[in-house]
Amino acid sequence: MARGKGRVASKPAKADLPEKLCPVCLRPFRWRRKWAREWDSVRYCSERCRRAGTTERDPSAAQA
Repeated sequence: MARGKGRVASKPAKADLPEKLCPVCLRPFRWRRKWAREWDSVRYCSERCRRAGTTERDPSAAQA
């Protein structure tokens, strides 16, 4: 059996992926493949932050 000889496209570097800031934990998070169709509506970095998302923090308050 012959295998395909075509090259597989390389993945983009992580530095090239879009990034957002989580309004709950104020940490940056990057695009994930599972969010490809809904990236514009993704607001939180995790399920935990989404549950706690009703209280958004002020970025300047996290520094204190």
